[in-house]
Amino acid sequence: MLAPSAALLDELGSMPDGFELRLLDEGAEPSADDLAAEFLVLGAEFRHLVPRLGEFESLQMIQTLNAGVEMMLPHVPDGVTFCNASGVHDIPVAEWAVGMLIAMRRGFPQFFAASRDGRWDNDGNALTTPPDHIPFDDLEGARVLIVGYGSIGRRIEELLTPFGVEITRVAFNARPGVHTADELDALLPDADAVILMAPLTDATRGLLDARRLALLPDGAIVLNGARGAMLDQAALEAELRDGRLCAALDVTDPEPLPDGHSLWNAPGLVITPHTAGSSKKWMRRAYRFAGVQLHRHANGDPVENIRTTY
Repeated sequence: MLAPSAALLDELGSMPDGFELRLLDEGAEPSADDLAAEFLVLGAEFRHLVPRLGEFESLQMIQTLNAGVEMMLPHVPDGVTFCNASGVHDIPVAEWAVGMLIAMRRGFPQFFAASRDGRWDNDGNALTTPPDHIPFDDLEGARVLIVGYGSIGRRIEELLTPFGVEITRVAFNARPGVHTADELDALLPDADAVILMAPLTDATRGLLDARRLALLPDGAIVLNGARGAMLDQAALEAELRDGRLCAALDVTDPEPLPDGHSLWNAPGLVITPHTAGSSKKWMRRAYRFAGVQLHRHANGDPVENIRTTY
C-alpha cells in the first residue's frame, strides 16, 4: 500500500497480512518500488500523480480523500477500482451551508462590515423598525431547495429540520421523494434559498444560468458549495448588483478568483476560499475511512464509493 504522508497513520490501523505501508513525501517523485503499489491513497497534495496513474503497473485500487473527482476519473486505468471519499466531508460542508444560510437570512455580513467600520447599524432593530420593514428573517418556514441530494444534501436536511425549514430535494437520478433536475424551472420560483451540492458533470455545468437565476424570487439566497462552473457567475453578479439576490460561494470559476475580479466587491456576497469541507477533524475521518477500505480490499469484501462516472 502507498499512502501520501506519515500524518495520522494511526487512523489507518494495522496493515492487513501481506501489505507493506510505503510513504511518499509531498511533492516527491515515486520510486520504482512506489510504482509497484497495489493500493493507493491519493490526497490533494498528490494531484501531480494523477496524470501518471497509468505508470502504477500493479495498481488494483485507488482511494482518494476527495469527494469531487471529475478531474481524476479520466486518468484512472482500466481495471482499477476507484473510490472517492463521499461521507468524509459531510459534517463540515453541511455546517458551512447551514451557517451561511443563517448568516445571510439574519444579515450578519452587513453587521460584520459595520462593526469593522465602527458603525452601529440600526437598520432592522425591532425597537425602531416596523416589522414589515425589517430586512432580516429567521429560518422558520423558509423554503430551501437542495440541488444534489447525496450524503451532504441529506446531512444539510438533518441540520435544517429543527429550524422548521421546508426542504425540497433535487437529484439527477429519479427516486421517491426527490425531484429531478428537469423540474428545476418549476421549483426555483418558490425557493427562498437554493443550495448547490451536486457533482460537476456535463449535465450540471452552467446549471444555474441567467434564465434560471431570474426565476428565483426577490431576496433569495444562492449557496454554492459544489463547483464554480455550475453557476453563471456573471449572471449572479448582475443579480447581486441589482440587489435582487444575495449569495455565498465556497467555489468559483476560475479558482481562486484573480486579483481585482469584480466579484470581490459585489454587494450581498460572501466568498470563502474552498474551505467548506475543511476542519481539524476531516483528515482523521479520511484516513480512518481509507483504512476500512484497505481491509475490505485485502479481504475481498465489497468496497464503498466506487466511482466510474458522474
